[in-house]
Amino acid sequence: MTDHLTLDEQICFPLYAASRAMTAVYRPKLERLGLTYPQYLVMLALWERDGRSVGEVCHALALDSGTLSPLLKRLEAAGFVRRRRSAADERRVEIQLTDRGRALRAQAAAIPAEMAAACGLSPDELTALRAMLRRLTGTLSTSSNEGE
Repeated sequence: MTDHLTLDEQICFPLYAASRAMTAVYRPKLERLGLTYPQYLVMLALWERDGRSVGEVCHALALDSGTLSPLLKRLEAAGFVRRRRSAADERRVEIQLTDRGRALRAQAAAIPAEMAAACGLSPDELTALRAMLRRLTGTLSTSSNEGE
């Protein structure tokens, strides 16, 4: 009989361990840019589409505004972004990349390929893994919302 209460039988533990290992590999690459991993995620969202609102970035990164606000303050203090209220809707705070924030994109350009190589997976395996993780996240998000 299998004991389901062992680490080897859990899906959560290998995901947790892989996430920690991935972040550890990112750390020195991002330190050279003056970013933490969560700040890098914010920058990726803004490099993808500049001028997003705080709410849009929260949605893109699956974060709440209480978590995102300190990240934005630090990115603004570093001179990478600027926050301002929308002229059309005072409740909406828009995030704009500064020239320095846009320039940082070129410095970060090699990171995805470096990380792909560090994973030791083929491009097809990485694509399949990403698809499975997105599906898992979507399923778990739906399940957690049903339990509320």
